Amino acid sequence: MKIGRITLSKPNAADPKQDKIDAEIERVITTFFLDSIQFVSVVVPHDREKLRAAFVRLCDEEKCPLVLTFGGTGPVADDFTPDISRQIFDREMPGFGEIMRYYSYERFKVAVLSRATAGVRGQSLIINFPAKPYAVKFCLKLLQEGIVEALDQLGGITVTLRGDEIVVPMEKYLPFLKWIRPPVDPDGDRHPMIK
Repeated sequence: MKIGRITLSKPNAADPKQDKIDAEIERVITTFFLDSIQFVSVVVPHDREKLRAAFVRLCDEEKCPLVLTFGGTGPVADDFTPDISRQIFDREMPGFGEIMRYYSYERFKVAVLSRATAGVRGQSLIINFPAKPYAVKFCLKLLQEGIVEALDQLGGITVTLRGDEIVVPMEKYLPFLKWIRPPVDPDGDRHPMIK
């Protein structure tokens, strides 16, 4: 499977650690899929037109079924990845960003600052990810099944996961579920609240 990868480079500064971070992000991504992956990587300076051109290249020319961006989703002026993403989407898929923020906040309080989103251009699924490998891994665990289903629906691409789905403590996050699906008592009767 071909995956487009866009990394936003820091302005006015060369980051000697960036190559190591990029390699770790690629390693993290490959651990989720049994399929062999070909990365088409683009490093983009904080320039709106160059980011737009990178999206067009990866989606329209390279025909990458999955395009992932890393960084540029915060509140400051040069964090414009979600803004340019929305401009080139045919359709926005906001659920990806919502899930990342919702479940990330428990562990990473700064997740509330993220404006990450996702969408479709042609037959490509585009998702904005955080820039740090450990956050990418956490978010991929949350989104992996949605990604697989989207790739199938958009382009008929079958992707095989390794099977280590995240276990989300639903009762912690959604306490009302215990009233929707109440336990059955030992005598086989329904919960007294819904009799």
